[in-house]
Amino acid sequence: MRNPCNAPILAKAFKTPKQVLRRILDRETVEEVIYNTKNLRDRLRVELQAQCGLRIGESLKIKISDASDRKLTLRAPKSGMESEMAFMPEQIAKRVHDYIQQKAFSLDDRLFPICYSTARAVIKKIGRRLNLVLTPHDLRRYSATYASRKGMRLEIVPKVILRHQDLKTTQAYLGRVSEGEAICWMDILHGR
Repeated sequence: MRNPCNAPILAKAFKTPKQVLRRILDRETVEEVIYNTKNLRDRLRVELQAQCGLRIGESLKIKISDASDRKLTLRAPKSGMESEMAFMPEQIAKRVHDYIQQKAFSLDDRLFPICYSTARAVIKKIGRRLNLVLTPHDLRRYSATYASRKGMRLEIVPKVILRHQDLKTTQAYLGRVSEGEAICWMDILHGR
């Protein structure tokens, strides 16, 4: 007996989507992107996305009252929760606090008072200046891959960097491991 689900018409209608291989930026490229961002506001936003794993929308919703020491409270995040915490490296936290003091914001002001399309356009413009096709999500993807390749445990990346509920979602962000990297990791794990 023949399986009716193997019909060509059904196979065509229910094709498995091809997985898109996303380009993962390397550290030098991200540092060049940050260095070439001349406007302080935009540079801080790019750093938060590349080093803290913030989504572009999350970075634009941050209010001054949400920045405390090395933590950022993210209001109404994509997860649907009321709020989430993002953490900053010390040098970025210092620059954020210096920026807040320099601009003399009130507590209810947004840290980055620009719209979503402007924020995207700034990143694309920086990419064009460097002959790159660059999107805001490339910076978030870099953040996760960099953390993973520096030895951060895979269970920590979705909780601390990306704030994903499911590990499978995080795995889609991480770049493929090259043969050279695989050999390097085997040497690290088991010695030469």
